[in-house]
Amino acid sequence: MTKIRAAITGVGGYVPDYILTNDELSRMVDTSDEWIMTRIGIKERRILKGEGKGTSDMGAEAVKQLLAKTKTKPEEIDLIICGVVTPDMVFPATANIIADKTDIRNAFGFDLNAGCSSFLYALATASKYVESGSYKKVIVVGADKMSAIVDYTDRATCPIFGDGAAAVLVEPTTDENCIIDSILQSDGVGRIHLHQKAGGSAKPPTHETIDAREHYVYQEGQPVFKWAVSKMADVSVEMMEKHHITPESLTWLVPHQANMRIIDATANRMGINKEQVMINIQRFGNTTSATLPLCLWEWENKLRKGDNIILAAFGAGFTWGSLYLKWAYDGDKI
Repeated sequence: MTKIRAAITGVGGYVPDYILTNDELSRMVDTSDEWIMTRIGIKERRILKGEGKGTSDMGAEAVKQLLAKTKTKPEEIDLIICGVVTPDMVFPATANIIADKTDIRNAFGFDLNAGCSSFLYALATASKYVESGSYKKVIVVGADKMSAIVDYTDRATCPIFGDGAAAVLVEPTTDENCIIDSILQSDGVGRIHLHQKAGGSAKPPTHETIDAREHYVYQEGQPVFKWAVSKMADVSVEMMEKHHITPESLTWLVPHQANMRIIDATANRMGINKEQVMINIQRFGNTTSATLPLCLWEWENKLRKGDNIILAAFGAGFTWGSLYLKWAYDGDKI
């Protein structure tokens, strides 16, 4: 019996129109373009503006584009998984809200939160549903409105994050151009270094938590940086060794866009050059769950059937992982 595998067959994306530059940020907090570029590598980031606009609005735009590009009808979708850290609401799931806004009525859906690794975890999860043979068309969304939980008086965190969304369609295939393997790991000991202090069941919202500005991203930069540099590179190199991928045979690394120094360190450990690395951090910043699919969206027309691609991420939790796939189509022909 022929084994069913899962392949990405299309990509859609969306970023808001408003551009928040380093120069504008420097008028809000004590920072500068030089400081941000030297330490993080971000020049600008997109911010979702508008009353009542949330993560689902960006996710829905990405899904609409995806459906149009792949000529897929909403009623054909079996499942929608949304990798997200900033859901519209505590409940219902943002995946369900995106489904409603895109007329997807025959699918079930759920959210997956693994910090900045959310899309990677969601894509690996989607591949298993497809490989089971029960699901033919699965959409995986990576979306976050990080501006909703960023403290724009905190110079350590506010330059890092931006808003955006992208989505991929995952379908069954029987050839080798598919999602081949994933390595997913976590260690909850890291939660103390990167989290949101209040707003959950352990510390529900109160006037005191709001006044103490505890509903924003809290990050201890040095521990997070050290873990990210080590773990993201470890699983990427492990994936290369496991599948006998050489630097010359790897077409692309798609790294989480958190910090340019982390990206460079990962590429160096893998022995690849910068031309093999998808980088858009300078224009979009860290869009958390959206960074990996936004790279695929931007680079789609350069991708060729059979390209060897490794995706790698690190996020709050701590969570980290890598995923190896062979690209399933010529991106400039879709």
